[in-house]
Order: sequence, then structure tokens, then C-alpha cells
Amino acid sequence: MGYRSAKLIKHNLTVLSAWIFALLFFFPIFWMVLTSFKTELQAISVPPLFIFEPTLENFTLVQERSDYMSYALNSIITSFGATILALIIAIPSAYSMAFFPGRFTKDILLWMLSTKMLPAVGVLMPIYIMADAAGLLDSRTVLVIIFAFMNLPIIMWLLFSYFKEIPKEILEAGRMDGCNTWDELKHIVLPLSWGGITSAGLLSIVLAWNEAFWSINLTAADAGTLTALVASYSSPEGLFWAKLSAVSTLACAPIIVFGWFTQKQLVQGLTFGAVK
Repeated sequence: MGYRSAKLIKHNLTVLSAWIFALLFFFPIFWMVLTSFKTELQAISVPPLFIFEPTLENFTLVQERSDYMSYALNSIITSFGATILALIIAIPSAYSMAFFPGRFTKDILLWMLSTKMLPAVGVLMPIYIMADAAGLLDSRTVLVIIFAFMNLPIIMWLLFSYFKEIPKEILEAGRMDGCNTWDELKHIVLPLSWGGITSAGLLSIVLAWNEAFWSINLTAADAGTLTALVASYSSPEGLFWAKLSAVSTLACAPIIVFGWFTQKQLVQGLTFGAVK
């Protein structure tokens, strides 16, 4: 009885801890959404207001000040475009490294991952100059390229891990049946690792959607994404918390809904593929 009671207490503490951490992570999102329905005076009131008469004024002002749909379309195009480009590069590369490893394969993978440690501001100037020389400033193209190569190391590692899990006996059987490299990749590797490819793609979309540094520094009105729209609400006069919360809610809502419906694939990619 004592053992069962201790086990039950441990289980309850684990559940309670999980709920506490979940609420701590969720509270900033909840407060952002709540603030978006307040007036500016209510947003900065002390003590904070939890009960108030909600208003849609901030959302109306955001729509009047800027074209939300244009920014949202830019985010969709750049996020999905960068993911497609990254997968086109990563799939054959990860396939080659997983099934035809060389002496320096692991070193190359580690080197690719190490590039994520480089501060983005350290390479801003050369990339800005190259984009300007190519006439790509304030264009979706430059963001697609930057986002794709920014997420490429993570996608490579995930796909490499998934491909390594495919039994080599299946590939050998395919080769005995006359499969060439393309047939092997198309008819064996891709179908067996489709879940991993989906997970890597979903993670890339989320990371590209949330990227702010490059969007702010390489775009303006024409190709600005939702992160750039949010940054535009910071002015020398100060922060207008209610309006900033409203535009932040509009920027976060699509990717939160997207992540909610694809959470199973995202968790699978972050746990299985990332650790194996």
C-alpha cells in the first residue's frame, strides 16, 4: 500500500508539474490575445485588467494602417518556397550521406550544424551587398534563398537520421531487382521515410515563418513578412501595447493553427528523427 501511495503521489506530482509548465508557456500567448482586445489605457493599467469590455478597434486600425493579407501572403510564399527548395537540396544529399558515406561524412554534417552557431548579424553586410548587386533586395526570392539555407542543416540532420533507419536489406533487394539510384530513391527510400520528410518540412515552415531578422533587414513594403509587420509597430514614440498585441495575434494565429493540426508530425520529427 505504501509503495502504491508513493507511486500515485509521484504520478500526481508529475502531472501537476506538466500542467504548471504548460500554463507558464501558454500564459504569454493568452496575455497577448487578451491585450489585443483592450484599449491602450486598459493595456497599461496597473494592476492588470482581466475583466473588461473587449473591443475590435485595434484589429480595425491594423487593417487600415497596413495590408495584412499582403504580408500574410509573403509569409506563406517564403515559408513554403524555402521549405521546398531546402527539401530539393536535402533529400538527395542526405540519401547520399546515409547510404554512401565517405570518410568525412560525419565531419561535413557537424560542420553544417556548426553554421547555426554563427550570429546572423555577422554575415548581414556581405549578404546585403550581394542581394543589392543581384537586384534581389525587398523581394521574396532573397528570403526564400536565405530561409532555405538557414534551415538546411537541421533538415539535413533529420533526413539523414531517418534514412539511416531504413534497413539496407531492402535497398539490396531493390538493387537485385534492377533498381538504379533514381528508382531506389523514388520507389523505396522516399515512401519509407515520408513521415520523416513531412516532419522536416513542417519544422522548416515553422522556423521560416517565425524568422524576423532577415525579413526586417532585407525587405521593405513589397516583400515584408508578418514578422516585419510586427516590427513596424515599434516607433520612437514608444510601444502601443494594444495595437502591437493585435498585430502579433494576427501574425501568430496562422502558424499556431497550422502547428496544432500538424503537432503529431512535428513531435515525431523533433523526438525520433532528431535523436536517432
